[in-house]
Amino acid sequence: MRAWCSLALAAALLAQPPGAVAEGEVAPRGPTASRTGSSQLPMLGDGSELGASAERRLGERIAREIYRDPDYLDDPVLVEYVDAIWQPLLAAARARGDISAELDERFAWEFMLGRDRTINAFALPGGYLGVHLGLIGAVGSRDELAAVLAHELSHVSQRHISRLISKQNAQTPWVIGAMILGILAASKSPDSANALLVGGQAVAMQNQLNFSRDMEREADRVGFGVMAQAGFAPQGFTGMFDKLQQAARLNDNGSFPYLRSHPLTTERIADMQARMPVGAAVAALPDAALDHAMLAARARILSNPGVDALRSAVAEAGVASLAAQPAARQAGVLYAAALASARLREFVQARTLLDRLATLSAAAPSAARLGSLLEAEIALLAGRPVSPLPGAGRPELLLNTQIRLQTGRAAEASAPLQTWLARHPRDASAWQALSSVSAALGQPLRAIRAEAEVQVARLDYGAALDRLTAAQNLVRRSPNGAGQDHIEASIIDTRTRAVQLLVREQALER
Repeated sequence: MRAWCSLALAAALLAQPPGAVAEGEVAPRGPTASRTGSSQLPMLGDGSELGASAERRLGERIAREIYRDPDYLDDPVLVEYVDAIWQPLLAAARARGDISAELDERFAWEFMLGRDRTINAFALPGGYLGVHLGLIGAVGSRDELAAVLAHELSHVSQRHISRLISKQNAQTPWVIGAMILGILAASKSPDSANALLVGGQAVAMQNQLNFSRDMEREADRVGFGVMAQAGFAPQGFTGMFDKLQQAARLNDNGSFPYLRSHPLTTERIADMQARMPVGAAVAALPDAALDHAMLAARARILSNPGVDALRSAVAEAGVASLAAQPAARQAGVLYAAALASARLREFVQARTLLDRLATLSAAAPSAARLGSLLEAEIALLAGRPVSPLPGAGRPELLLNTQIRLQTGRAAEASAPLQTWLARHPRDASAWQALSSVSAALGQPLRAIRAEAEVQVARLDYGAALDRLTAAQNLVRRSPNGAGQDHIEASIIDTRTRAVQLLVREQALER
């Protein structure tokens, strides 16, 4: 079983179908209160026993293992797309008062992509969210994706995970964390997983971590309000429910783990349909439809890179009836076929497909940009010369870094990366790019320090300390102080002390 598939199981422990939970079994422990747009929902998240800081530490422990998983994916294009949906949802939740000041400060509010073609997304402790590429590839619009993210965000903001963990007073949060990590380990080494998961204890623990029906309904309702306030079409919720209901009728074959962790009920469906504005019918903007079709295609190719799947994607672009399909459908097929051709090293065919895509998307600037990014990506794969791209987005930044490294212009890449990292200090991929640039420029201290920052961003403080210590040793051994980079050496000393504190804190958690 692929490593990221085990992450779906870990998520299932935090969001399993409530088969053994009676209707209405979990009653609100805090007061019932009204909030803007929430229809006086019961505040199930109130009165959580697990503190926000403890939940964040538990989430970091799980996230650290996810970052190490080979199926974790930081694809700049897809991350940018999901983030453009995620950030407005967060802003809306804050504006509505769903996220308290304490949670806003203490939780991570970050999502992680998994190279898994199953249709799933799940909340983890501490404000972390997992999203499978299969979900991005299956939803029909950005509004449907926003519906899923808003639902998961609401599980976090309403402290559902904390309440489930605190239900089992005999078990500490760290035991639960160890169980989740054990399931992650099971895909790599069943023997090592047995050290963490013993017999029926795992089953008993799993029963303590079932979202109740009340929690599912609350996540629907709060998520619906968050999504609407963020500017997304509420039809996304009902559209996603329709997809899940259809999958349930077809006897889910395992491709929809979201169905098992968030089971549909007729009450949930009816509730969302009743909340729809009378006569509401919002058509997607043409540019948004093109963008989503192209990005969904990208997700499908990256999540299923087998040769047969790639050849099938290429063949679809040759079907004569494609020209009669809607523009968004054509754009998705052509994007997938071009990327698949490049992955098959058939670059002449990829070039032809890119030209067709460029013609189709010429009148839509955002879709044309996606085509240009794909063209540069394919040129790099082919080893062809390519000019740096205009634009200040993260995909352009990281692609342009590769272009400049490939063409011997590393010096031009350093300043943009440092400017970006000053604003986004936890961007591991940007730090990794800066490490490569620094090495190419003959700046070993800066390269090693950037490698350390990669590990800090991925919450592996022990690995970060190893690299910082190696940099300090390099300064001591070098006759001229590693090139007399005294400023960098001073930064490394300061960062070493800071990371040592983080390592001690992690040791206390064990």
